[in-house]
Amino acid sequence: MDVTKDGRSWRIGTAYDVGWIAGRTTPGLSVSTAIPPVFEAYATFYPAEGVSIEAHERALVDELVEQTAEQPWWLGYLDTGAHDIVFPRLPKVSLYFDWSYLLVEAGPEQALTWRTGHMRGDGSLPDLFFPADHSWLVSALWDDTWTDIGGPAALIEVLRRNPLVGARPIGPDEDALPPGLTRD
Repeated sequence: MDVTKDGRSWRIGTAYDVGWIAGRTTPGLSVSTAIPPVFEAYATFYPAEGVSIEAHERALVDELVEQTAEQPWWLGYLDTGAHDIVFPRLPKVSLYFDWSYLLVEAGPEQALTWRTGHMRGDGSLPDLFFPADHSWLVSALWDDTWTDIGGPAALIEVLRRNPLVGARPIGPDEDALPPGLTRD
């Protein structure tokens, strides 16, 4: 199924497109609750004090673009019923705890511009996104104010070194909560 936006046609994802994630995460407090344990390295991140959400999200996407071969990205918007998912009336896929996500094949610019706000506050990034080759996965769960990522070790290191991203490398079984944050 396709949908039109910005004068272009975009493919809507199906369960097949997230089959590599579905059923491969484990409930708990670790990064593997959001990211399946299939990657070389993992990190969690949250905008540092004094860094705007726009600068944080732009820096993250710029680094992902730089480290990824040109290809489509899958953008996943969690349907909470109260937050923008860009295409609310289209079919959803089920992930994690049987949560509904709208999944659309687009790219980095759409990741930064389509959404008008999400449950973590300001910002535009999808709740879940990954490139077509599945080389990395970014995911923020429903009740988390931070974001998790799994991918190549070199990518995680680049994100760690960028002060606007501020990624903290962690093991797949470590608590994903960034320092200084608390759980509600």
